[in-house]
Amino acid sequence: MVHQMFQLPRTNTLSPGRTQTGNSVLPAPRKEASRGPGSAAPAESSAPAASSAPAAGRDPFFDNAKYLAIVLVAMGHAWEPLTGHSRAASALYILVYAFHMPAFIVISGHFSRSFDARPDRVRRLLTGVAVPYLLFEAAYSLFRNWADDAAPQPLSLLDPWYLTWFLAALFIWRLTAPIWRVVRQPVAVALVIAALASISPTIGDDLELQRILQFLPFFVLGMCLKAEHFRLARRRVVRVLSVPVGLTALAVSYWVVPRMDRAWLYHRTSAQELGAPWWTGPVMTLALFCCSLALTVCFFAWVPRRRTWFTALGAGTLYGYLLHGFIAKGSRFGRWYDHEWIHTPLGQVAITAIAVVVVTALCTPPVQRMFRFAVEPRMRWAFRPAVSPGTR
Repeated sequence: MVHQMFQLPRTNTLSPGRTQTGNSVLPAPRKEASRGPGSAAPAESSAPAASSAPAAGRDPFFDNAKYLAIVLVAMGHAWEPLTGHSRAASALYILVYAFHMPAFIVISGHFSRSFDARPDRVRRLLTGVAVPYLLFEAAYSLFRNWADDAAPQPLSLLDPWYLTWFLAALFIWRLTAPIWRVVRQPVAVALVIAALASISPTIGDDLELQRILQFLPFFVLGMCLKAEHFRLARRRVVRVLSVPVGLTALAVSYWVVPRMDRAWLYHRTSAQELGAPWWTGPVMTLALFCCSLALTVCFFAWVPRRRTWFTALGAGTLYGYLLHGFIAKGSRFGRWYDHEWIHTPLGQVAITAIAVVVVTALCTPPVQRMFRFAVEPRMRWAFRPAVSPGTR
């Protein structure tokens, strides 16, 4: 079983009965010939679909997982200003940050297994990842200079700010997908790369390369996983075991609040930059990978496998991901958290509920239609017409 999980599949496509036509949190290649509302993306796609309802053959499990994961992302961002006043909020924040991004990255890797240099997939990579990165990096930079009282900062497309690092990461990860299909023991190799990155302070901040390398094992693991592995995570025995595992993780998170720098969970700095001995980098890389993987399995165990009221929202998670950052950062610039009542138990519950409602609204079809020009631009004018295989 373990050996199968860490080997790449022999084939690069899913069988028709197991095709995932939907998308993950962030984009992937899509068929250019059919791009309108209701069109289905290819099996390796991980971008939000344009339609409000899942297409035929789409596995609702992944749409449910994407929606619940984006909700956790929004909750984590809402809790961050509360961590300085509440140990309980800090524990929840650490627990969520231990697995919510790994879960996203595993799903993105799973639907990147078939990526290659085929023209339609390269076009989708550009329009679904590269162009939104450029647009939202510029938009976030302008928003920061407008809303922040500090001195304006120049726009730098090589220095992703806040949420946009994931788009840069996915672009690079997906370009490396063909490599992981031919490498022996790809997850082990990715872990070695992540461990080396954790002790390399000279990597720098360009395109958040440090974070890209340290999160790489989760993307590669997602490429290695098959549909049956996700079904194993949804078995009843796994669901039962996930309860004590989750409660233990919460207790450990509460215990480590004053004992561990939570910057380890961001995977964007080296051990030396965190003031730790160099050897702690590889140790923490392996330890956090195991912990994050265990919690990700627990998360998948409780994701509904059938259609629910929020299944259709899973197709709009990229919109929720990119747009909610303006509200999250705006709350800091506007000093919304300076009100004392927010730091009371009732206020913390209210902030959590507001975060859930806001990110849910941002995943809805009306928002998708409004911002599709930036999140899923068509840009047919920018590419050469598709050429059939028999045409020179």
